Amino acid sequence: MTALSTTSGVKRGTIPVFATATAITVSNIYFTQPLLEWIAQGLGVSSAAAGIVATAGQIGYALGIVVIVPLADRARLRRISSVLLAITALALLAGALAPSIAVLSTATFVLSVTTVLPQLIMPTVSSMAARGEAGRALGAVGTGLTLGALLSRTVSGALAEATGTWRAGYFAAAAATALLLLVLPRYMPEQSPHGGQDRIGYPKLLASLPRLIVGHASLRLSTVLGATGFAAFSAFWATLAFHLSQKPIELGPAAAGLFGLGSVPGALAARYSGRLTDRYGPDTVNTVGLASAGIAFVVFLFAGDSVVGLVIGCNLLGYGTTSAQIANQTRIFTGPAALRARLNTVYIFALFASGAIGSSIGLALLQAHGWTATACEGMAFLAVGALSLTVHSVRQRRTSGVQNSVETGPRVAVGRPVGKGG
Repeated sequence: MTALSTTSGVKRGTIPVFATATAITVSNIYFTQPLLEWIAQGLGVSSAAAGIVATAGQIGYALGIVVIVPLADRARLRRISSVLLAITALALLAGALAPSIAVLSTATFVLSVTTVLPQLIMPTVSSMAARGEAGRALGAVGTGLTLGALLSRTVSGALAEATGTWRAGYFAAAAATALLLLVLPRYMPEQSPHGGQDRIGYPKLLASLPRLIVGHASLRLSTVLGATGFAAFSAFWATLAFHLSQKPIELGPAAAGLFGLGSVPGALAARYSGRLTDRYGPDTVNTVGLASAGIAFVVFLFAGDSVVGLVIGCNLLGYGTTSAQIANQTRIFTGPAALRARLNTVYIFALFASGAIGSSIGLALLQAHGWTATACEGMAFLAVGALSLTVHSVRQRRTSGVQNSVETGPRVAVGRPVGKGG
């Protein structure tokens, strides 16, 4: 395996450090999900009240995407990463020591706002990669992102089981984030790789976000593809634990975390989608990702009552979703370098919003019509994405054909009249 090339001045080992950092920080968003029942029991509140913790995390993360990620276009990345990690570590420690659900929810909200570091790293690593290697770099870091999201539930659940308390997950996350604070800033560039735009005021950075959707066709396509794919992905994971607890499977709530562990092979395989993107382009990898996710939901539809079928589907869905994310971000990062953090802000916010929508619809459908309806929901979201990619491909071929026609022009004999008997 050849080493991934970076631009000059980038410290050796930066890509592996970035991949590890994304895995650790993104886990802060997800590790609380299997702990909610323990939290309810430990703090003496209802399950519904404990659910406020998860809601606070979702709201905080959405806010952090909008108000913090655009700052990466103003350089000062080393300073930003240090501040975010310090606040996150302190908020995690406060959560571990929280005496009430109100304090815990507040701490979770704060740490979710500041744990958006992966979305600062993505545009940074794209700019650091050598020409033609952006897909590979994003693939490496994106794999860390997916593994952190998948394994965090498993690890936090195992820690709670081993220690008998939900607080162990918060303590472990605080320690990991504190260690990262000692390492990551050394690898982050002092200035943004594309030079930054310090003269742009913060209000103008935020005000520019809506205009990006209008002005960048690549962002619009990636956003639609990413949003529909992530909505399907979220619908599955939001309903899996409930499906597993019902007949004929009847497994406990901890089983959902183990499915995250079982999905690791698919996530690891998706790393090579970065190379495929560099070689064949994002559209091709999006097609492969949609096909893989689509097959996954067919498996869920017809073999959803089988643990083996669900594991196979999990890997296909994980591979397809991660591959599509790599392709989508590679596409949007071909835009102007000085806009990459803001382009990523729009894209990730759309993913987050669509994930919430997909989860809500999935839970409602599961309760009203069962697992089959949830599987069909995922297929419907993916169908919208496939239609968008098809329309894009047709337009692209037509544009290419018109350009070729203009460049070559009609082939007419010169100096010879064209008419009857010609």
